[in-house]
Amino acid sequence: MLHTPSGGAGHGIAAAETGLMSIGTVLNVLREEFPEVTISKIRFLESEGLIEPRRAPSGYRKFSAEDVERLGHVLRMQRDHYLPLKVIREHLDAMERGEAVPLPVLSRQRDGEAGPEPVADRLATVARIGRAQLLAASGVDQRQLAEWESYGLLAPVEDEVYDAEAVTVAGLITELGRFGIEPRHLRAMKAAADREAGLVDQVVAPLKRHRNPQTRAHAQARTKELAGLTAKLHAALVSSALGVRLP
Repeated sequence: MLHTPSGGAGHGIAAAETGLMSIGTVLNVLREEFPEVTISKIRFLESEGLIEPRRAPSGYRKFSAEDVERLGHVLRMQRDHYLPLKVIREHLDAMERGEAVPLPVLSRQRDGEAGPEPVADRLATVARIGRAQLLAASGVDQRQLAEWESYGLLAPVEDEVYDAEAVTVAGLITELGRFGIEPRHLRAMKAAADREAGLVDQVVAPLKRHRNPQTRAHAQARTKELAGLTAKLHAALVSSALGVRLP
């Protein structure tokens, strides 16, 4: 069995009722540590073979505490180590076989010495998914996805291939739709996000262009830190404008 650090999703699992959980309960447990996780993201990770929940006779997914624990590991390794799903799957499978497999770390080299490119440089690229996978994970059809693309909310990085984060975006667009917020209403949010991303990229651009691979790897961590701060500021500004306190 995998073991999570104290707090976060591990704490939520301990607090959850004994036995199998619905996907909604799993979502609430995981959101203690991963506020941005969605049902679509959980379904996508299942489609990628990261978890295998049981199925009730009615067809509904039923998750064990071990399933949720594994999900927490997957989300943590994506968030903290930028690892592709293939690497995460191999790492967790090795752990379940009882093998002591360390996570990939940055290689070290002395000044003036040639050395291999840091693992983080090779693995920091965001995982990709195909159009069919995105449609299946988000539960939408071709027409809806085409509409989202027409408003710039989603865009393939190459022919019918998307950034895996598109699953999260699709899930959030769907959830907002339940409140009557249509894709055309979200264009301003996309424009604001692009401006924020441009500001972050401007700050880290000198690090990304540096010849030292260690410095380029540091740019990934700096980008993540700045992205988190801008997201928090954005949420705080929206909260202040509405006169409400967000959880």
